Amino acid sequence: MGTESLSAAKRTGRLEWQPEDAGSEYACSVMPGVPLSPDCNVQAQRGGQALPLRSALTAEDYANGIIAGDRVTLSRAITVIESNAPKHFELGQEIIQRILPYSGGAMRVGVTGVPGAGKSTFIEAFGTYLTKNGHKVAVLAVDPSSSLTRGSILGDKTRMENLARQKNAFIRPSPSGGSLGGVTRKSRETMLLCEAAGYDTILVETVGVGQSETMVRQMVDYFLVIVITGAGDELQGIKKGIIELADSILVNKADGDNKMKALMARADYEQILHYLRQPTEGWKTKAYTCSSITGEGIPEMWSVIEDFRENVTKSGIFIKRRKEQTIEWVRAMAGEYLQNRIARCAELTKCREEIERRVIEGAITPTSAAKALTASMERLLFTNARET
Repeated sequence: MGTESLSAAKRTGRLEWQPEDAGSEYACSVMPGVPLSPDCNVQAQRGGQALPLRSALTAEDYANGIIAGDRVTLSRAITVIESNAPKHFELGQEIIQRILPYSGGAMRVGVTGVPGAGKSTFIEAFGTYLTKNGHKVAVLAVDPSSSLTRGSILGDKTRMENLARQKNAFIRPSPSGGSLGGVTRKSRETMLLCEAAGYDTILVETVGVGQSETMVRQMVDYFLVIVITGAGDELQGIKKGIIELADSILVNKADGDNKMKALMARADYEQILHYLRQPTEGWKTKAYTCSSITGEGIPEMWSVIEDFRENVTKSGIFIKRRKEQTIEWVRAMAGEYLQNRIARCAELTKCREEIERRVIEGAITPTSAAKALTASMERLLFTNARET
């Protein structure tokens, strides 16, 4: 706002700048919209023609479109699955029920690593290699959500520009929603939809914060940990938890002057695996190197994954993992259902606020508050259950 306009605003008592006040001297101005007919159900207008709203699809429409490989229908179905609106829950479950017989055939690969390890760059190079060799690849890239605004940038599709241009590739960035490990609570359903759409390889990229990566392990067949040299990753590799989860460790950025360092790092990880990781039946975890820039090591990494699937299928580990993941899925959804019930209970919300107030005032200890809150949950939830 200019000085003269500000003075005028002070004189008139209008200190808030109004968009319609903008004149030709301002860079920002408000353009009048196109008037619509009161009985016209439109989403927008273009060239004076009304554009109708997208028609609502039934569960059968969604299922048929997904099975036919229509990416637009697949995207819309994933939006339904990811929605927190109660009205979308039943529709989403009906869609999953219809496509379930067509799912389960893809190779599910989880990709994790510390920030800066080059996960997205690797996935783009790896996915492009697969699509050029006749595979259909779906990438579920999870972006960390802000703890303040709950928003996410969702820029992975922009960063994977080359892969996004491949007709046999489908990239779906999704907000983590604050879930541990950076995996959205709807990622399992999304994988089923992508499999039903004909994608034979599912790549799940995690946030890579180094916490609760067990959640990723519980939803993929093959778990790949990407590391780099010179960024403290040698110490990360010594952490027993991540080593026990990994099916392979990949030292990325093995090119140029860094190639020799990458080979040395690979040898170090091989020693770590020897002491910390016992061979799985039919598979032994090893370390490898690759360059996402030059492509060196990318074809070899896919050969490793194919060997893994063949070996663990023969040993029965593949089917065993899938069954364990299904049970874990049920337990996770049951826990989520309870959390949603608790969040929607108005009486419990009021009770929780009162208990929290007493804790802040020092009237009760946090431990006593937790016990009181749990007792209130049991009383209210089970009372409501008996009444219904």
